[in-house]
Amino acid sequence: MPVVSPKEVQPNYDIVIVGSGAAGGQVAYVLAMEGAKVLVLEAGRMFDPARETAMFQTPDQAPLRGEKTPDKQYGFHDCSIASGWDIPGEPYTNASKEEKRQFAWWRQRMLGGRTNHWGRVSLRNGPHDFKTRTRLGVGFDWPISYDDLAPWYDKAEMLAGIFGAAEGMENSPDSSPGVLLPPPKFRAAELLARDRAKAKLGLSVVPIHRAILTQKQDADRVPAKLHPGNAKAQRLLAENMRMRAQCFFATDCHRGCSIGAAFDSATVLLRPALNSGNLDILPNAMAREVTVNADGKATGVTYIDKVDGSEHHASGRIVVLAASSQESVRLLLNSKSSRFPDGLANSSGLVGKYLTDSVSSGFSAQVPALEDLPPHNEDGTVGQQAYIPWSFCQEQLAGKLDFPGGYKLLVSGGRRLPDLNAATKFDWLSEREGIAFGADLREDARRYYGSIVGIGAQGAMVPNDDCFAELDPEMKDQWGIPALRFHWKWADAELKQIAHQQEMMGAILDAMGGRYRRPPEIQNPIKAVKDGGSVIHEVGGAIMGADPAKSVTDAWSRTWDVPNLIVADGATFPNTADKNPTLTILALAWRAADHLVEEMKRGNL
Repeated sequence: MPVVSPKEVQPNYDIVIVGSGAAGGQVAYVLAMEGAKVLVLEAGRMFDPARETAMFQTPDQAPLRGEKTPDKQYGFHDCSIASGWDIPGEPYTNASKEEKRQFAWWRQRMLGGRTNHWGRVSLRNGPHDFKTRTRLGVGFDWPISYDDLAPWYDKAEMLAGIFGAAEGMENSPDSSPGVLLPPPKFRAAELLARDRAKAKLGLSVVPIHRAILTQKQDADRVPAKLHPGNAKAQRLLAENMRMRAQCFFATDCHRGCSIGAAFDSATVLLRPALNSGNLDILPNAMAREVTVNADGKATGVTYIDKVDGSEHHASGRIVVLAASSQESVRLLLNSKSSRFPDGLANSSGLVGKYLTDSVSSGFSAQVPALEDLPPHNEDGTVGQQAYIPWSFCQEQLAGKLDFPGGYKLLVSGGRRLPDLNAATKFDWLSEREGIAFGADLREDARRYYGSIVGIGAQGAMVPNDDCFAELDPEMKDQWGIPALRFHWKWADAELKQIAHQQEMMGAILDAMGGRYRRPPEIQNPIKAVKDGGSVIHEVGGAIMGADPAKSVTDAWSRTWDVPNLIVADGATFPNTADKNPTLTILALAWRAADHLVEEMKRGNL
């Protein structure tokens, strides 16, 4: 495996990429498969999901009973290393100390980045999401349409391996025929939600799309579709597809996947790219600055070797930033020079501006109809299988709603692997007084286990002037690199959306006969809205557009000011849709990489 040290870095590469997650891995995959010489700088250490994932351990086998630690902030079994909201030596600040004005920034310091940790929900942005200004008069239009990106959605889905179904929902696009894998069957809670939501509220509960192999990929057919005319790439991809197993339906995908059924960058993108012989990976490399020459073109990246603190430089014809949206913003702002005194590619003054995240809240209830179910097989993916797409597009267009952003509802239930609190945390449901012990405890556990249904909402956010990142004037990290300072404020539109979310979730759970401790937060939505950044869907900060004065990159993710500098991650998103961003990041990165290949062949870069 060509994992290199600073001493082994080649004098020049065609492409230097900062970040190894969804965006960095995707660009590295495409360019390496096409024969370009690529270097990936990763701020964390190497990670092998096949060897290092505690996939099949029961909760009692975890150190400290699985409790969270500074190194494992979602608990021992979460697939994260040296990652979290607060990383020692890597601070960030918030400009406001007020409640709900804080932005929580998750960083993932390991090979593959956030693709190790995510839930793998993979939904396409819809046609309306690309044109919110034209359609509703809010936010910004993307400089591309859904149709422009649709072919790369197909590519990303076939490569990743995503299950789902065609439902024909407005603004929740179907994939092309033959692209998706079949979804798992619904479990009892999902079936009940589907029937009651449709019968009483007219809402459709449908299979979600997730990057998990419900069956083996078609290694005989797909590689030729993704790499026509490239026999080597077809062979490498076919080999990699055959190494991935069908999902065992055993443990939560947040643990990571040692069998390759769940998508992550290291398994699906970087492994075949490494086997091409065209990719070098440099771990523990903290990018500090993108360097430019007298002509204003990027020449490479200056980085700190985290092993010994020494500074080095990696040279490349093209530089790609894919470090996650706000880390790429930080790198741009820190890349100052006489030519770019306010940060690289920042002639518009918009680097760091228009930070957005999913507008999210949750609600749950205990459903008596699901009590005392006989033991039965509830195999299926551990996590979301069912969701309710936004179905009020026309009402919104007609002005019948008091907020502009839609949202999806994620339905979860079933008998997951129990933990130490499986019975006692629902004492309030018991008809007896006091906490149960002994035989009473066993009776309660059997009765209530699996009868809790949770619904989570994730909605679109309109960019606003109160949400942005800038360099903190004083704070620096342990390597002397200036840290980010965040500004955050939920606008009235988002709080009205939260009230609608709460009302709708309550109505669905009521339709299921649910009972809960407290009513939905309809009158005081600020109490229900999750903090900015906490959903880990933050995007923006280097938005793409059609006008250099009003955006940072063009439609191909290339910065207006520096033609050989690409921002491939979520920083280019002009807004947050009601869909998880990772699939769109993969599709945009693949589209940008294909454009780079063509430009390199023409000699334009």
